[in-house]
Amino acid sequence: MAKANSNAHREKSSKPYNERTDLEKLQSQWTKLSGLHLREEPSAAIVRCATAAEIAANYAIRTEWARKTEFDDTIVDMFLRWANGLPLKVTRLFVPIYFETPDKSPIGKALKASAEKINTVRNAVVHQGAFSNPEEAEAVIAEAKAFINTIVGLSIEGFDIEAAAREWQASRKSEGGE
Repeated sequence: MAKANSNAHREKSSKPYNERTDLEKLQSQWTKLSGLHLREEPSAAIVRCATAAEIAANYAIRTEWARKTEFDDTIVDMFLRWANGLPLKVTRLFVPIYFETPDKSPIGKALKASAEKINTVRNAVVHQGAFSNPEEAEAVIAEAKAFINTIVGLSIEGFDIEAAAREWQASRKSEGGE
């Protein structure tokens, strides 16, 4: 039996993923993870939500470093590759430059702890081959949502990833994109 093209319903995206801004990538990842979660693919949803959290951290780092340093995009990208992974990006690149007293900041501490939680579950799926269940995925998605809304919300007041993803998706459909 021939398999039907499962992507036939999708139209070509108007903007290639690599040309999107961090916020567009974040919104795209969140939309994708929502679909995976609804289709009960918890392990894949966990990987997507961890990716979304890391993209949110990239956005926050780029925004804050542009505001407080004179480093160009190439140097900031080098630092982002150096601090590989969500916890290191938060601990080494974001918290120290954003907060006056990083070790005393409740928000800084919360971001670090959240990054660790998200990364621990993601690493179990990606590096140990662990299978996840819907309840675990739900908990990690909630953690990622809070992390994303907090770290991006420090730059964009009232940021809500779910609302942003819905708006982005609606604009993509009206443009004839995905």
